Amino acid sequence: MNDKTRHILECLGEDARISHEEIATLTGLTVDEVSKTVKDLEESGVIRKYKTVIDWDLAGDENVYAIIELKVSLERTIGYQPLVERLYKFPEVRSVRLLSGQYDLSLTVSGKTMKEVAFFVAEKISTLEQVQHTTTHFVLKTYKEDGVILHEQDHVTRLPVTP
Repeated sequence: MNDKTRHILECLGEDARISHEEIATLTGLTVDEVSKTVKDLEESGVIRKYKTVIDWDLAGDENVYAIIELKVSLERTIGYQPLVERLYKFPEVRSVRLLSGQYDLSLTVSGKTMKEVAFFVAEKISTLEQVQHTTTHFVLKTYKEDGVILHEQDHVTRLPVTP
């Protein structure tokens, strides 16, 4: 990947709504060069989707989010791919990541209630043959999402602790 292509991707990564004209001004390319490069990146799968970062708390969303860590056992010849494909097909699963360290996979899941998420983990994830152990962390508040600070003005004043 050349520097111009990387610069185009960085511009789109910062603001998916940026115009090709603005990108051309920032990169020194022509609008036609930017449009062709973006089209090529979309067709090759480098650009997968354009995304908006939404402050769901501010929007009044009632969903609950959780991060589920999985310890799994695999057959040597198969690897992670079949299990990962099964996991990401669940509509509750927002992301799946391969990890280093104590756990093998991390899932971000959503549901209407904590109970719904807990039942999803207990009934759909924990019952999979390869899953040895799960740990669920419920997200209480998101302060930064995809590089965007969501709650900058939240200043919590705590009472001083005195003996």
